[in-house]
Amino acid sequence: RYPARLSVYSNPPDLEVSIEEFETFALDRLQVLKSIEDAQLRARGEEDMRRRVGEALEKHLPMHTNRSKLPLRQLMAERRKDHVSHFILRLAFSRTEELRGWFLRYECALLKHRFKEADLAEKQELLALANLRLKHLSPAERDAKLGEAGRFYSMQEQLFEVDFERVLDLVSRSQVVLRGGKAFVPQMEVSVLLIHEFRQTLTRALGVCAKALPQMGEDERLVPVLQNLSNQTARSEYQSTGAAGVVNADNVDGLEDNFPLCMRHLHTQLLREHHLRHGGRMQFGLFLKGIGLNLQEALVYWRRAFSNMTDDQFQKGYAYNIRHNYGMEGKRADYTPYSCHRVIMSNPPGPGDHHGCPYRHFSAERLRTALYKDALSDTDVREVSDLAKAGHYQVACTRHLEI
Repeated sequence: RYPARLSVYSNPPDLEVSIEEFETFALDRLQVLKSIEDAQLRARGEEDMRRRVGEALEKHLPMHTNRSKLPLRQLMAERRKDHVSHFILRLAFSRTEELRGWFLRYECALLKHRFKEADLAEKQELLALANLRLKHLSPAERDAKLGEAGRFYSMQEQLFEVDFERVLDLVSRSQVVLRGGKAFVPQMEVSVLLIHEFRQTLTRALGVCAKALPQMGEDERLVPVLQNLSNQTARSEYQSTGAAGVVNADNVDGLEDNFPLCMRHLHTQLLREHHLRHGGRMQFGLFLKGIGLNLQEALVYWRRAFSNMTDDQFQKGYAYNIRHNYGMEGKRADYTPYSCHRVIMSNPPGPGDHHGCPYRHFSAERLRTALYKDALSDTDVREVSDLAKAGHYQVACTRHLEI
């Protein structure tokens, strides 16, 4: 049933699984994905990252090669667990866009790690399973299409011609030659294509699962398990526990030094302009709610902050939205603060806006200025700036807070 160790999970499992296995398999895989998330935030370099992920896999989701001396039954059991657990989490994490994004990100990271660690035969086997539709260039085609630009690559490297949109990561790092909308990818970088295709396929599959999930509403065995699984990831959605002390309208301003950079920026602009546009009010207002500012205190705080308008203007234009955020108006939903993923991926700020993630939306110079304002050393500023430049926005924020 599982001749290959690695998989791109094209076909859902057609087998029986006990409720106990269902939950145990999924929880073990979830521990691996959370370990990858933690490693991306805390690992000191690529080797440390590799070690952390490897240890998590060995503990929770081991998959030995065909060359190992383990019994065939154990090898098949390991692959069955891997296969089944992926599809359980695929279903559990299809519920919201936020959850789908989290699952997609770390499943791709897991596949990338496994591909790097695989031997040549396993890599070729996986690439064949993925059906990447690669067009190999013969030496004559290479010369005709690339000419002098072919010297960018080693003469011994096999090259594949693909649409450049499939390898944007390589394009952004100037690691491929472009000609007429095509990118010429060397054999050693084929993993980028693999991850791209896996991401596209899994994105579509998660959308299908999201539409199918309501049909399971009557299943009292599985739905609670699925909901529990998606709630296990602390970073998927913000879980407010309130602040350690009392937060009120009088002491919010004094807490600014403890805010992350995005919230400090919003707070500074609010004090300076006595106003924030809708995106900024939502991001900062729900953050204040999350740290323990109750509705009555929030109304007092925002009224003081919007000091350039009359009471009537505030009541008609802004008080309703504040009460709405606290579940006291409209559909009375209890809104939670925006997660980092939502702040990063939402609409970027335009002129006059101050919402968003500084590590993504600030210019490089503006970010450096903000970091120096926090008294970071040249080395630390360079480290955080480089992380942001490489697209590791949450890692950059975490490192900034650690410093």
